[in-house]
Amino acid sequence: MNIHQLRASGLVVAAGASRRMGFDKATAILAGRPLVEWSLAAFEACEDIGTCALVCSESRLDEFAAIAAPYKKFRLVVPGGAERSDSVRNGLEALQAGAPALVAVHDAARPLVTPELISRVVAAAAEWGAAVAAEPVSDSLHRAAGAGHLVETISREGLWAMQTPQVAGLAALREALESVRRSGQPVTDEISALIRHGIRPRTVFHGALNFKVTFPRDLALAEAALASYPASPASGDCSS
Repeated sequence: MNIHQLRASGLVVAAGASRRMGFDKATAILAGRPLVEWSLAAFEACEDIGTCALVCSESRLDEFAAIAAPYKKFRLVVPGGAERSDSVRNGLEALQAGAPALVAVHDAARPLVTPELISRVVAAAAEWGAAVAAEPVSDSLHRAAGAGHLVETISREGLWAMQTPQVAGLAALREALESVRRSGQPVTDEISALIRHGIRPRTVFHGALNFKVTFPRDLALAEAALASYPASPASGDCSS
């Protein structure tokens, strides 16, 4: 299958509170540009991505619209909600008019995403119904009691750490998130909602850096990673 025959809409989510960061990481400067802009550039450069939406805090719509202005695919800048799932639902609603077969949901806190990775996950979703960028868990895992003492060892066999983009059909995403809303049980990502909805997403292991900027130290790590690239992640093509 030629992945360049595939098209998906993109949904970049930048409406989080950044509580662990201590400041809004989406607009923190990373290698000369706002952190969120790295994700916008990667989606803009990906040939498998069509119309895109950027979700941000309702109070900062103008600010994020200005950041997105140079990127022609991002003509939709919409307000987020109280929870991540609310924000994604708002973004899906904005994309609905274009009737995309697939939607690639991406967390703006992962600025190292590349056009090639986006295409690989889109291709896997086209084949399997849903797919996610992920890595097999390599660290030993232990559960701690309330005081921080380790009380249980957890097998890492078969465990994967979820990343983004997370790609699925528009209808499947909307139905899964609506089901979560009705249940009143929050989820941390779209894959969790899809699994609860009976869908079995495919993991896509890529081997490249795609970590989430969560703590201030992560900005320095991301900047070092970008400096090691021959060109910015967004400057590559979507071939694989």
